[in-house]
Amino acid sequence: MENIVPDKEVLINAVTLKMPFGKYKGTLLCDLPVYYLEWLHNKGFPAGKLGMALSTVFEIKTNGVTGLLLQVKQYVQQQKSDR
Repeated sequence: MENIVPDKEVLINAVTLKMPFGKYKGTLLCDLPVYYLEWLHNKGFPAGKLGMALSTVFEIKTNGVTGLLLQVKQYVQQQKSDR
């Protein structure tokens, strides 16, 4: 079995980017509710970095591993406070 390594940048974007439009404008992507992510998934995620981050958050949350997002979020916050 191949050892899969997640792309750190995508995970960091998932916890640092804010939703740029819509009902949840200004909300961190990792804090978006699942029902909204499901709605976006059905409509089609946008292209580019935003779409990749939204898709990642959707997959993590719908597969029950939200703890991963919390760990990445804590790591990023720790890195910011260490500067």
